[in-house]
Amino acid sequence: MNCEETQKLVDAYVDRELDLAKSLELERHLSECGECSKRHARLLALRSALSTVYHTPSASLQRRVTSGIRKAGKSGAMARLPRVMAWRWVGVAASVALVLVVSWSVVRLSARPSPDEVVAREVVSDHVRSLMVDHIADVPSSDQHTVKPWFNGKLDFSPPVTDLGEQGFPLVGGRLDYVDSRAVAALVYQRKKHVINLFIWPTDESDRSGLTATHQGYNVIHWCQADMSYWAVSDLNGNELREFAQLAGSK
Repeated sequence: MNCEETQKLVDAYVDRELDLAKSLELERHLSECGECSKRHARLLALRSALSTVYHTPSASLQRRVTSGIRKAGKSGAMARLPRVMAWRWVGVAASVALVLVVSWSVVRLSARPSPDEVVAREVVSDHVRSLMVDHIADVPSSDQHTVKPWFNGKLDFSPPVTDLGEQGFPLVGGRLDYVDSRAVAALVYQRKKHVINLFIWPTDESDRSGLTATHQGYNVIHWCQADMSYWAVSDLNGNELREFAQLAGSK
């Protein structure tokens, strides 16, 4: 994919409208082209800013609606109604308009995914991409003393790395990934033929137990511990993934 094609598709990519094959092709170009990567970053920043914009009805809204209806009524059918009845209709119309605006705002807010839902979608997408492009690990190793030092100088934190092979979840390796607008550590484990990606990065959140979700057929478990945020993703069944999360969280 060249720059011209990327410029045409990057908006759709940011809006998650491309299929997986096109997304992977575009991502490869972004990793190699500085100019296209800058445009992509600007679009992400714009999307983030716009996602926080919504209309909050002000106290003056009812007065403006009432004034507009009053002006329209003077030249229309309302002018022929008795004064008391006309003002009743003004009040009813203003109230209905206010309710509609408030309801629209509430619907927009309730339709917006929570921050955890947004991140869950991201980690699932990263998990799928790692399988599709055969990029499971940058450092393939079952030795935690090989995987952990590999991240030195590549991240601004040191991720905890544990081999859970004796418990049935052997370490396969690790790689760099990108989630929630930052570089993160991705540790790769295996359960029989099932791959588990464990994404880790620092957080200011207090410790909390596992939050479970399912997205596109993949199970996701999230927890925070010792100033780190953990996201485990796999097509493994929910019970075994919870077992993995408990083991990873206890180390």
